[in-house]
Amino acid sequence: MKLEQLMEGVPFTLVQGSMETEVTDIIYDSRKAAPGLAFVCIVGTQRDSHEFAADCAAKGVSVLVIQHDIDLSAVPEATVVKVESSRYAMALMSCNLFGNPAKQMTMIGVTGTKGKTTTTHMIKSVLEAAGKKVGMIGTNGIYFMGRHQETANTTPESYELQKTFRQFLDAGCDVALMEVSSQGLMMDRVAGIHYDIGVFTNLSPDHIGPGEHKTFEEYRSWKGQLFKRCDVGVVNIDDENTEALLEGHTCKLVTYGRSEAADYRAEGCELLRTHDFLGVAFHVSGRDNMDVKVNMPGEFSVYNALAALTVGKVLGLPDAAIHEGLGKCVVKGRVELVPISKKFTILLDYAHNEVSTESLLTTLRAYKPHRLVVVFGCGGNRSKLRRYGMGEICAKMADLSILTEDNNRFEKIEDILADIRVGMNKGNPDAKFVEIPDRLDALHYAVDHAQEGDLIAVIGKGHETYRDRMGVKTPFLERELLEEYAQQIGLE
Repeated sequence: MKLEQLMEGVPFTLVQGSMETEVTDIIYDSRKAAPGLAFVCIVGTQRDSHEFAADCAAKGVSVLVIQHDIDLSAVPEATVVKVESSRYAMALMSCNLFGNPAKQMTMIGVTGTKGKTTTTHMIKSVLEAAGKKVGMIGTNGIYFMGRHQETANTTPESYELQKTFRQFLDAGCDVALMEVSSQGLMMDRVAGIHYDIGVFTNLSPDHIGPGEHKTFEEYRSWKGQLFKRCDVGVVNIDDENTEALLEGHTCKLVTYGRSEAADYRAEGCELLRTHDFLGVAFHVSGRDNMDVKVNMPGEFSVYNALAALTVGKVLGLPDAAIHEGLGKCVVKGRVELVPISKKFTILLDYAHNEVSTESLLTTLRAYKPHRLVVVFGCGGNRSKLRRYGMGEICAKMADLSILTEDNNRFEKIEDILADIRVGMNKGNPDAKFVEIPDRLDALHYAVDHAQEGDLIAVIGKGHETYRDRMGVKTPFLERELLEEYAQQIGLE
């Protein structure tokens, strides 16, 4: 592809060289430098890759895309174009390189603090029940046509994103469904994409700090950008931040929630529980009247299901597909039951901060278990506030807490547990807890000491398949480990 075609729609200045230069691919990692490539120099939070421009040119890179001036004497052979934002330029260049695949599929983006992953899985389940071929991107990875790939970020870098869309299209997908993070919007990973439907779940403080968002207001503002880039916004009318988040929106709005003003309104809520099922049933009124049963528990499942149902209605999907999709949807690591015993219920969830932990435990409390037991730890090299917060919530809400590791990375597990204890002491000085540093031992302890009617929540890792100790990742899939132990001890 000629550089002129690659730069279509990108504001730039040709500093040297020719727009007729042929480019075979785009890179932003200097270690991949080779002849015929375009190297996009990105100013990151840790490093400015402009300093590698000369090395890339020496390895035969044909084009350098720069955001600020560099020493051109070091790159005499390369074509150099200057742009205002190299991240934005890379996003549009990637769209062009892969033939703008997003324009050839129905695009659905889901944003919010909690519920993005579950909501996207529910939407996918509904779409597939209606016969749609869906490609999905999010925290749990990339799924399409029976394939699964891991991702480094909830919303991948623009190049990987467009490459994935191309894979979706070539595999026969007619819908691309993705989680759209505030970072993905702020860092132009989704620049150049217009969504048919944007979905808003809810908002609470998160991703605020160094290298992320400076304030909650900034975080909210970036989330709101999705609704300036879509045709229809499916939004939670009950969230206190909805009005501010939608400021300046350009899309048509369709609302869901419990409010009388919601277009699709949930009424009533029946909690359903057996040893191997935790769900909820409710009635939908407003623009439609239908009874819904969901294979996931609690109030937040009602909201997630309402969002998926509303998307289905906007797309004109049949009610039968909506019922089937919501009734059978299961999400790895999101209130995922592991049915290893008829005596108690054990589940896995990704809750790894104060807000999500409180939400989960509130939901589980409503099922009136004999005891609510929680197995948890906190990640190393992360904010201590998360440890204090999770410790406080678990001390207040659990009948027994089993403190253990959760990807300690480069910190000592003893130090992390000590921080959690500070929070627990604040929440309830008399809270019952045990400390078992090894997470596998903690899982075994939870099973060995389970009582009739207990509800045991193993939180923090969810869908993750590894354990990170001192930067070394080893296989650790909790569902399999629990099933293996149950079989080993002959659990019934």
